Amino acid sequence: MSLQENVRSHIFDPFFTTKPVDQGTGLGLAVSYQIMTEQHSGKLYCESTKGLGTVFTLEIPL
Repeated sequence: MSLQENVRSHIFDPFFTTKPVDQGTGLGLAVSYQIMTEQHSGKLYCESTKGLGTVFTLEIPL
């Protein structure tokens, strides 16, 4: 499943979800992003191609 650009640009925002009401908090990727960037000085990327899928890349500095 690929993510449309308008969705992908918000996936790391707190409380953003594409699920129906009462089906999720939308905090998972926001918390992951915060941990990676603030606590580990790293980066979290999302690449998505329609028909091929979605890849998340984590960069953690040594």
